Amino acid sequence: MDSATVLKYFQEITHIPRESGHEGPITEYLQKFAKDHNLPCKTDKTGNVLITRPASAGKEDVPALILQAHQDMVCEKNAGFDFDFHTQPIPYEIEDGWMVAKNTTLGADDGIGIAACLALLASDLPLGKLECLFTISEETGMDGAFALEPGFFEASTLINLDSEDEGWMFVGCAGGLDTTASFEFHREPLRKGYKTLKVSVCGGQGGHSGDDINKGRCNAVRELVRFLFTELQYDFQLISIEGGNKPNAITREAHAILAVPADEAEDMVADVKAFSDILSAEYSTSDPQVHAVCEPCTCEDKPIEEGDASNIIATLLACPHGVERMSADIPGLVETSTNLAAVHTEGDMIKVITNQRSSVVSELHALAERVEAAFFLGSFDVEHHGEYPGWKPNLKSHILEVCVASYKKLFGYDPEVKAIHAGLECGLFLEKFPHLDMISFGPTLRGVHAPGEKLELASLDKFVAHLNDVVVNWK
Repeated sequence: MDSATVLKYFQEITHIPRESGHEGPITEYLQKFAKDHNLPCKTDKTGNVLITRPASAGKEDVPALILQAHQDMVCEKNAGFDFDFHTQPIPYEIEDGWMVAKNTTLGADDGIGIAACLALLASDLPLGKLECLFTISEETGMDGAFALEPGFFEASTLINLDSEDEGWMFVGCAGGLDTTASFEFHREPLRKGYKTLKVSVCGGQGGHSGDDINKGRCNAVRELVRFLFTELQYDFQLISIEGGNKPNAITREAHAILAVPADEAEDMVADVKAFSDILSAEYSTSDPQVHAVCEPCTCEDKPIEEGDASNIIATLLACPHGVERMSADIPGLVETSTNLAAVHTEGDMIKVITNQRSSVVSELHALAERVEAAFFLGSFDVEHHGEYPGWKPNLKSHILEVCVASYKKLFGYDPEVKAIHAGLECGLFLEKFPHLDMISFGPTLRGVHAPGEKLELASLDKFVAHLNDVVVNWK
């Protein structure tokens, strides 16, 4: 196996629709791959796929090893970019040593993990029994990992290929859950002499709500309601508010439709311009393309009743967002955080999506309750769901010892051993299969869960060499 082969498989995968919850085409691709290579394959009732490569001659006594990646991807695109993830291949470019999708997510999370598995399964390397597990809907609730049944795989050592920093060996991750809130409002007539405007906060990098939550990036919903709350002293009507999509992505763009007195429209435009300058100054280093714009628009919906509108804006502003606590044990590791992920106006209902993460279960629950309390004060209905466990580090792990020794042999220095403030399926695997010894590593990815996601090709070379060495010499 070499990196060119892995990249070839990944390029094939970019042509296959695989949004979370719609993994049928990639599942069929994996099944066909197994059939074409005469490899045993089974699919459970949930859609998880296991492809097995029997042990090579002379390797029958080597313990089985399982590699794992998830089938789905986060499908995000820039506003105004005409693209359909269900019918079109991901548009990417090779630029300055990176494979990058400039207007959409690339899907290297975790398509590159799938590709590495396929390259190993198709290789002629002398290996012990190799099982490759491809789970579904990791990005939206780890449905596949939750549904795994005893006996689906044999191995007691697992390598998860869903990490994003080459040279880092991950041995722990955060647990998490989603908190959603809804508020049914009333509408009122559009006031006489009012005109409608669209106020937007846009241009943010977004990113992964775990891995990027401590990088100071703009949350567009948060900044939009900050502006609206300041403007409550003026006589505007709120018609709708929209922003964000996935629980595990930082919101890049958000907008509100407002009605304002026609003779004050220019004042609103000036206020938005002044706010845009504030955002540019505040995010000049961490998110330099963030800005706010105000433009005329047409809208047939009636405005939200004034009291309800004020309540919605104030409640959204009160909702916590960002890092809650850093780890006292592991320098630089975010221990607990929350993401104000999305807000949507659906008929006469406002729906809000948030996501909490922590490597400490009690802190996770406490923060979820704090988010609930903010919405409770605004008379929202609140629901917690989709909780998944964290993965407690085992620094005496055999696979960790093997991977560290292999890395140092190949590259002359030790890799970094880390825990990650993101959800990996390893926590669920360990809960279901307590005997598992696990590690997670991968090539360097940047900007996952947001347009502009990219894969560093030099890191792919090192990742492939390391994975090759580990599996060939595994015993």
